[in-house]
Parts: sequence; C-alpha cells; structure tokens
Amino acid sequence: MKVIDTIALVLIIIGAINWGLIGLFNFNLVDTIFGTMSVISRIIYTLVGISGLWGIKLLFANND
Repeated sequence: MKVIDTIALVLIIIGAINWGLIGLFNFNLVDTIFGTMSVISRIIYTLVGISGLWGIKLLFANND
C-alpha cells in the first residue's frame, strides 16, 4: 500500500470510530480532545472527509 493510502485509511478509521462513539454514546472524541469546532478539530474533520473521498479510489483500485 502506498503511504498516502495508509494515511487515508488511518484517518477513515479514526472518523469511523468517532462516528461510532457519537452514535452509541453521544460522545464526540475529537471535540473532547481539541475543543468544539476549534481550528484543529476543523482540520481533522476536513482531513477525514478528504480521506473518505480518497477511500472511494481505494475501493475501486485493482489490487493484482
């Protein structure tokens, strides 16, 4: 796996865990650590969103 693919996958997993915590316990880990909609939180959310879009490419990648 390329480095950017690995980074994207890690960020997708972080986003999924955060959404799972929100859904199950109404607990937002990113906001708890970095503050509600702080600059760092917004950067993390943006990177997770971009990684999700990158994940579409990973879904259709030919892994021969």
